Amino acid sequence: MAVHHTTMNIFIIFISVTLLITHALSLPLCTDSSAPLKPKTPLVFCNYNGSSCCDSIQDKNIQKQFESMNVSQPACASLLKSILCSRCDPFSAELFTIKTVPRQVPVLCNSTVSSNSSQTNQANNNFCEKVWDTCQNVSVRNSPFSPLLQGQAPTPANSSNKLTDIWQSRSDFCNVVGGPSLEDSVCFNGEKVQLNITTNSTKAPPTGMCLEKIGNGSYLDMAGHTDGSNRAFFSNQKGQIWLVTVPEIGSGRRLDLDESNPFLDLTDEVYFDTQFGLMSIALHPNFAQNGRLFASFNCDKSKNPSCSGRCACNSDVKCDPSKLPADDAAEPCRYQTVVAEYTVNGTSSSRASVIPVASPVETRRIFTMGLPFTSHHGGQILFGPDDGYLYFMMGDGGGGDPYNFAQNKKSLLGKIMRFDVDKIPSESEITSLGLWGNYSIPRDNPYLEDKDLLPEIWALGFSNPWRCSFDAERPSYFMCGDVGLNEYEEVDMITRNGNYGWRVYEGPTIYTPEKSPGGNTSVTSINPVFPVMGYKHSDINKNEGSASITGGFFYRSTTDPCLHGSYLYGDLYAHEMWAGVETPVNSGIFTVNNISFTCAKDSPEPCILVPGSSLPALGYLFSFGQDNNKDIYLLSSSGVYRVVPPSRCGYTCEYETPTTGPTTGPVTPTRNSSANILKNSFKSLFVLLLFSLVLVYSTP
Repeated sequence: MAVHHTTMNIFIIFISVTLLITHALSLPLCTDSSAPLKPKTPLVFCNYNGSSCCDSIQDKNIQKQFESMNVSQPACASLLKSILCSRCDPFSAELFTIKTVPRQVPVLCNSTVSSNSSQTNQANNNFCEKVWDTCQNVSVRNSPFSPLLQGQAPTPANSSNKLTDIWQSRSDFCNVVGGPSLEDSVCFNGEKVQLNITTNSTKAPPTGMCLEKIGNGSYLDMAGHTDGSNRAFFSNQKGQIWLVTVPEIGSGRRLDLDESNPFLDLTDEVYFDTQFGLMSIALHPNFAQNGRLFASFNCDKSKNPSCSGRCACNSDVKCDPSKLPADDAAEPCRYQTVVAEYTVNGTSSSRASVIPVASPVETRRIFTMGLPFTSHHGGQILFGPDDGYLYFMMGDGGGGDPYNFAQNKKSLLGKIMRFDVDKIPSESEITSLGLWGNYSIPRDNPYLEDKDLLPEIWALGFSNPWRCSFDAERPSYFMCGDVGLNEYEEVDMITRNGNYGWRVYEGPTIYTPEKSPGGNTSVTSINPVFPVMGYKHSDINKNEGSASITGGFFYRSTTDPCLHGSYLYGDLYAHEMWAGVETPVNSGIFTVNNISFTCAKDSPEPCILVPGSSLPALGYLFSFGQDNNKDIYLLSSSGVYRVVPPSRCGYTCEYETPTTGPTTGPVTPTRNSSANILKNSFKSLFVLLLFSLVLVYSTP
């Protein structure tokens, strides 16, 4: 049963390369991309009763698998039990899945590869060797270490194997089953994964954030051009989109934007009012080649014949549209939310990146849905950086969600949806799945596991997700600000099939609705994913008694190195912003600091200050934006602001490198930087490849 050395070495190269590429992407996540939760019923067999990736049914299945192995040696049995139960670990996605290669056993910590572990129990970094030494001559029926791990034919059912029957030596075994304990990596050492909680402890929170104002226009959304240039698209709520060349930081230049000549003008289609308008834009990942642009907006079906979709209040969700309160005597679901696709004129690859205007004619209506109320309808769209699917954020419809739409799995209100817009659905697919438009459903959407869910749903339980983003360095970190109602504004880390609690919970506390004609969801019937950051209404300097979160971005630019790695977010009304620092890195646990900010005196556009303070008068903070240099922008009712080097506002940052001439941004700090960790990993990867290739070609 031994494998030829050359084949084995090639396989070792593949596993090792993939480990090195993925080691910096860890966060608590289950193998199905869902969030770990506390089991409703305590687990009996596996000792994971805190945050876990298993429920009681999975716990029983693991126990049956263990019992079928019929291991007579107690020490080996104990190790194998811990290995099987590691599927319940909150980090099981990292332990069991390496990119596209599913594993039967977790990555076992292996001190022969590296002893530089970020896990707390250094003594167990030789866990792989311990498993070999203890179990090598023990017969195991239906062994999890079967040849499947090597890509060979499966072992016959109920057959028994010793490790020595499968592997030639301990080093061969641990080179494939074990993994290096690199900084920020995750491997299994026989216990629940524990990250080093001292990570990031030496980095002080930023002293302040410096802004420069580069434009006076009021924009609601921004998207960097996919060609990697310094161009970006800006859109306003009225329905206009501009393509702009963004000036370099420190150049002293303003946004050169011709208001009279938009790239795309949708004002004839868009219904614009306080709560309505062009809510978001998104460029197809291959926009530079195919010219496909997507817009999310609201329309008024009483004025626009093409504005017609099913009402979100319908019999499927036990809601009667005729009983909805009329808005200015309007018919129910008069206002619709729309996602539509547009194409740049002459979309050949040679022209898509230079054509100055887009066609105002839709090429495809992706989605249309009638809104029951006139608020809380989200509307942001984003393409996932890893999967290329379109994510669509939808609020609960407003009014305190009296019909409990956010918890109703047959409703698309209060949800994050996920579409495949590259595959045209067939008529049978639209009919059988009851789709709301012209899109396909990604195969790994969670409805296949939860038969009660509509197929579009990726996550549920939101009040009004307002501004979400993927981390530019760790795309698995999908963050959303979710607007509260009476007490709490929250930031959520979005995972597949996560239930974020509304309207059972508002933030971390139980919410009692004033009225609920649509019924209530019991507290015990859901496993909510609680926010990782947020703030109480009572803790901020409120403007006219209002509070509403504006979700932001992880700061990944080199411009302000003291902000690097912080998640920035703010409030729509209050002149307050926060920086959340994850401690330890990749733990999902954040320490939040209220961050001061002001405007540089040499700002290209003069900054008007709030009377009696040094705060720039932002007005309403609509959105944050990010360009291709990962610089962060604030889009407000008073103009466009950009984060610049802190020294321009008199703030101190120990990592900032003084510059002369136009500011291009100081060097990123080397301390605890994910970018540097990744760079060092690729150095290790290069050395490993050289070593492995020599081994392959030198082995007979």
